[in-house]
Amino acid sequence: MSSAARLRRVCAAALATATVASVGGSIILSPNISSNDRGSGTVLEAVRSKINDPYANVPSRAVQESALIGASQANPLDILVVGGGATGCGVAFDAVTRGLRVGLVEREDFSSGTSSRSTKLIHGGVRYLEKAVFNLDYGQLKLVFHALEERKQVIENAPHLCHALPCMTPCFDWFEVVYYWAGLKMYDLVAGARLLHLSRYYSAKESIELFPTLSKKGNDRNLRGTVVYYDGQMNDSRLNVGLACSAALAGAAVLNHAEVISFLKDEATGRVIGARIRDNFSGKEFETYAKVVVNAAGPFCDSVRKLADKEATSMICPSSGVHIVLPDYYSPDGMGLIVPKTKDGRVVFMLPWLGRTVAGTTDSNTVITPLPEPHEDEIQFILDAISDYLSVKVRRTDVLSAWSGIRPLAVDPSAKSTESISRDHVVCEDYPGLVTITGGKWTTYRSMAEDAVDAAVKSGKLSPKNGSVTHNLRLMGGDGWEPSYFTVLAQQYVRMKRTYGGKVVPAIMDTTAAKHLSHAYGTLAERVAAIAQNEGLGKRLAHGYPFMEAEVAYCARNEYCESAVDFIARRSRLAFLDTDAAGRALPRVIEILAAEHKWDKSRKAEELKKAKEFLETFKSSKNAHFHDGKH
Repeated sequence: MSSAARLRRVCAAALATATVASVGGSIILSPNISSNDRGSGTVLEAVRSKINDPYANVPSRAVQESALIGASQANPLDILVVGGGATGCGVAFDAVTRGLRVGLVEREDFSSGTSSRSTKLIHGGVRYLEKAVFNLDYGQLKLVFHALEERKQVIENAPHLCHALPCMTPCFDWFEVVYYWAGLKMYDLVAGARLLHLSRYYSAKESIELFPTLSKKGNDRNLRGTVVYYDGQMNDSRLNVGLACSAALAGAAVLNHAEVISFLKDEATGRVIGARIRDNFSGKEFETYAKVVVNAAGPFCDSVRKLADKEATSMICPSSGVHIVLPDYYSPDGMGLIVPKTKDGRVVFMLPWLGRTVAGTTDSNTVITPLPEPHEDEIQFILDAISDYLSVKVRRTDVLSAWSGIRPLAVDPSAKSTESISRDHVVCEDYPGLVTITGGKWTTYRSMAEDAVDAAVKSGKLSPKNGSVTHNLRLMGGDGWEPSYFTVLAQQYVRMKRTYGGKVVPAIMDTTAAKHLSHAYGTLAERVAAIAQNEGLGKRLAHGYPFMEAEVAYCARNEYCESAVDFIARRSRLAFLDTDAAGRALPRVIEILAAEHKWDKSRKAEELKKAKEFLETFKSSKNAHFHDGKH
């Protein structure tokens, strides 16, 4: 297609989009729930007060396990969720806030799979909009409308963990300037009232000022400027853990490190009526009964379906997404870079994240495994893709961490054709009593969960007290949080540190540490700061990173942190940011967890072994030692 033809098509599509937005957009943008169901009344306020009670603690793991054991055939749960990723925890949260009796089990840890290995973006899908335009695909356009609405809602419901992030698109000829400007203005238009900030063009000089490491030349062409647009960014696993704990505070029995080993079925009808579960720490097995089981196991949903029906047709087409982490000097704080077309037509992002730079992703076929590893050629592909756009020398030795995540691209098993593998989600009940939800993306987890609960209510003829209220419900730590909240921590708390000689000495709660606690824990950060001050756990766990000892104790007590890997990978993000630093922090992390959970020597040795094996799957450069601070 010629440049002129492409430009005409963009303009025509912009006009069509404007017409949809003004005439029919309201239909697309409205969630499938009534305004009453959004809970402007007492239901929502009651749930909010439970989640945001500053003195509330999540029930202990033992209490949660007892609650699941207590769900008998005579007094079953309404819904048992299998899978503790974003979707599974979203389902538990949506269901319990409708007044249903809910349980959730997760084989590993909350967010241990795909949900912790994302690009960290909350986005509407610029690529999907481009496909909608050039393929005149109304279905893709509808996906973008929906994702943009959910994008704003995710940010508003967890403001401490999510924020708007500008992303820069470099243009090396004037056609690209007009093309990307028009396309991203269309993105703004589709967002409508859910717009984060308006996109805009910057000259080449302005662009270099904003992104100093951006190359002035690309493929022997001069930089003509950049178009900057906005999407959302998140701390994915902490958002996931926040969902699990919010569901627990609202009354759900959530249990990590507990695996479904078989389903219980009604002898007369064959319907799934519960599950046999094994506690992966104690080895203890028990039965839990439920009116409906929701399978939200992500890439592993087929293996869960086959527990009910060995002949079940596979519905997952797994795709590998690899990301790498580089030092902070690769990108300025507060500005991302999008490489819109790599040599093989893919999109690569380079984004500032938690004081470092995350770059990715790839999209290739893979096999399903609990601990996916990135291949060296995928790491090199990302390095090559960004090197064309940067003035800084891109080196393999700079890679601090690299990981792979498995996208559960879904095929509806009831569909007649498998030609179109969906980037959207699929909800189905292909076995009585077992509702499966899979596919989709992080951005739309809330509406996916709502759809799954709707299907479960229908399947089990359940009687919820109200409709979904999660559209306007902040997660724990989010209610009342403001960006300036870190100043309270900096002014009112000190970090008491234990020296190697055993003496406890004070240190300031510096701005970096205070901001980190504020963004990681929201309004609950004062609890962590109090532990740092009152229990002498104010020392940093690794040079150059703000994570402190108090967080280990807090997460063990309040966030179901049951293993060393739970902490270094999901409660803090040290394993994802710098595997070498995570390895150095391990002995102290295990020491604190052992004190909290009363571990013996053999358990501590086992934890160290498992954590080192876990870190081996993160392909950082062995030479990438990056220190930029002191304890």
